[in-house]
Amino acid sequence: MAWIMFLVMLVLLLFGFPMMVPLIIGAVVGFVMMFDGFDRMDFFIQQMLAGIRPTALIAVPMFILAADIMTRGQSANRLVNMVMAFIGHIKGGLAVSTAASCTLFGAVSGSTQATVVAVGSPLRPRMLESGYKDSFTLALIINASDIAFLIPPSIGMIIYGVITGTSIAELFISGIGPGLLILLMFSAYCVIYAHTKKVPTEPKASWNERFISVRKALWPLGFPVIIVGGIYGGIFSPTEAAAACVLYAVVLEFAIFRSLKAMDIYAIAKSTGLITAVVFILVAVGNGFSWIISFAQIPQTLLGALGINEAGPFGVLMAIAVAFFIACMFVDPIVVILVLTPIFAPAVASAGLDPVHVGILITMMVAVGSATPPFGCDIFTAIAIFKRPYWEVIRGTPPFVIMLLAATLLVIVFPQIALCLRDLVFD
Repeated sequence: MAWIMFLVMLVLLLFGFPMMVPLIIGAVVGFVMMFDGFDRMDFFIQQMLAGIRPTALIAVPMFILAADIMTRGQSANRLVNMVMAFIGHIKGGLAVSTAASCTLFGAVSGSTQATVVAVGSPLRPRMLESGYKDSFTLALIINASDIAFLIPPSIGMIIYGVITGTSIAELFISGIGPGLLILLMFSAYCVIYAHTKKVPTEPKASWNERFISVRKALWPLGFPVIIVGGIYGGIFSPTEAAAACVLYAVVLEFAIFRSLKAMDIYAIAKSTGLITAVVFILVAVGNGFSWIISFAQIPQTLLGALGINEAGPFGVLMAIAVAFFIACMFVDPIVVILVLTPIFAPAVASAGLDPVHVGILITMMVAVGSATPPFGCDIFTAIAIFKRPYWEVIRGTPPFVIMLLAATLLVIVFPQIALCLRDLVFD
């Protein structure tokens, strides 16, 4: 039954159907084969509804809405300008500023695609004018934007937390260490690249200009304070923090900055509604799909055939890393989390692994795969935003992918890179 389900999904993907269609039809085919018809389809529908019932999922549309408001307003530009004022003048400083801006905006949006748009749109032209090759520039923007998947808030972590019952607050704080590690690796590479290619430096900002940039960025810097400080200060739950971010974004962009007007609300709401609908359909169908494969004992059969259950903790983690990395090269990250997480759940439990450590590993591999050819989703976001051909967008990605894989291996070997903050706050 399993191979028929996956074959149906593969064929539909090759014919160009949106991911939700292969997932739905593959799940229905599996259900019909398992129950010999459509008579008990209400079970499948109940599982789909159960998938979108957890209250923690309310945070997803809230963070999407907040990110959309910030991207259309001034928050993103103010954060970018502040980073540029302090490190834009050093050798490779513009590239480092781009990576740092992606990290900082990830801390207020949680969306890789929003980060590509918000940071890439103003900084790509400046990098090209400064002498950086477009292939390097595009690869940096795409891969640095994936740090947003690790720095809280992270939509991927919310989905994983809901599926596995893992604390979303613990996942959020555990993503900070790996995110900063990747930023450090990218920054070092940017400096080396700038020296090697003899890229000219930017003019050094005066201390008065830096002070002004910080003053202008103070309001947008309130987002990570709300998210991180609010959650770990015991003021908000993750869901409440998401709602507070929306309110803060509305007040900031509509009342304080006055960068948006009432007529913009419709476009923002429409965009958020469309993205949320797709995400929730995927979550619902993914839960139904997971129920079918679990009911049919497919994970136990598959893992047993591959010998992963006897591989030990390190072997299980490596298997998870490889599977999620390859899957996200072809399929939407949310779908990969929904489908593969239940498959590996028995092996994770038998190996006695920390679910937070596993969640961070999965999030990292999802981030890497999202920017990796052939079909990483952030590649196509960049193609759409920057109007550049596919081969030009992916040409500069190999060094960044290697660094991301190296960071992942370090997190596997040294779990405390991810877990030290969690242990400090929650123990």
